[in-house]
Amino acid sequence: MKTTQDRRATLLKRLSELDTRLHAIEAELDQPHTKDWDDMAIETEGDQVLERLGRSGMDEIGRIMAALQRIKAGTYGVCTICGNQISEERLDVLPATPFCKACAADH
Repeated sequence: MKTTQDRRATLLKRLSELDTRLHAIEAELDQPHTKDWDDMAIETEGDQVLERLGRSGMDEIGRIMAALQRIKAGTYGVCTICGNQISEERLDVLPATPFCKACAADH
């Protein structure tokens, strides 16, 4: 069974991975575009994908930061909706989740 500190370490590691990925996305988006229309269309499409990945990463960072705050507050592992304990198995798969399985299904 993982401890809260183990889960905290997992969350911090993922936060670092996301930071690295978001910096790479930002650097790629800052690259100048070609003046060729066909290539520009492909680059624009690629940029849109990168922007969606960046937004997804930022959303995940928000969830991780909220989970770290719950660890600090001593409420980590408790469903923010119903107040029941979140299963260890669920936290193993989704360490940043604020919801138990039942509330996640309803949410």
